Amino acid sequence: MKYVFFDIECACVFKNVAKMCAFGYVVTDEKFNLLEREDILLNPRGKFHLTDRRGGEGLVLPYEYEDFKKYPVFPAEYRRIKELLEDKEAYVLGHATLNDVNYLNLETKRYKLPSFRFAFYDTQFFWMNVTGEYGHQVGLGVMAEELGVEFTPHRAVDDAYATMRVCEALCKREGVDVKGLIERYAVRGGRIEDYRIRGAQSAGLKKYLADREREREEYHRAHEEFYRYVNKYMHRRKRGGKLDGKVFCFAKDVEIDVPMSVKLVASIFNSGGKYTSHPADCNVYIARSEGGTRYENAMRKGAAFIPLDAIKEELI
Repeated sequence: MKYVFFDIECACVFKNVAKMCAFGYVVTDEKFNLLEREDILLNPRGKFHLTDRRGGEGLVLPYEYEDFKKYPVFPAEYRRIKELLEDKEAYVLGHATLNDVNYLNLETKRYKLPSFRFAFYDTQFFWMNVTGEYGHQVGLGVMAEELGVEFTPHRAVDDAYATMRVCEALCKREGVDVKGLIERYAVRGGRIEDYRIRGAQSAGLKKYLADREREREEYHRAHEEFYRYVNKYMHRRKRGGKLDGKVFCFAKDVEIDVPMSVKLVASIFNSGGKYTSHPADCNVYIARSEGGTRYENAMRKGAAFIPLDAIKEELI
């Protein structure tokens, strides 16, 4: 088996448009010995509109933009790229590969070419499984630094080469090859076929998503239970107590700690205080610590901040 690592740069990317200007690839054997390395430059037939990951201006590709007019358009290189990626004797890999596969898909549609058809793997997704951190995407530069790999960003062939070296280092750290990573973490690769794209999956990701869904359900149950109590008992609160005129709001993590939060709000009601779900409407904000959007909204309106530990013993 061989490994084919690839990366794509585009002159511009919009929702349904991705005008490719570079397809960089690296081919190695199973021991990561370099067999081929090339930057296929393309005429994007369109202006360059480059943005960073957040959509801001300033991304610079290390190419001479005027030179792209000299290169062939995507259809001229389509068959070569297709044969490379559809090689049945190769694992196809990239970094954040789903994005690049989508670019390929959009270009084939743009030029009315047959769909690509291949499975693909992702070093970013491998990293998520190895570290167990599925909640955020790690850039190639961060992974490269962590694994001691150097590269020049945004030159397609260099990104492909860096991706290969990152994958090699990750395999070395885990003591396996690519197939071993796939088997160890029960990774199912992504796939493109008939212009439809399916993302990668793994046992770890499934568990993470299931745990997150369970936590979301538990949060909603706790949230509803707390506000059922507030809505039922606030109008029965004691009038003229020592907290009369005080309007409290809790941080969300305090609200959903229901056994404690219900006792706390009950004590507030027994002393004449009120409760609101809107921090901008409170004059007393209670949280475990300073910070967060709710805290900032409350402070902006002049509310007093009381740490939970400072008031819990007094009221409960």
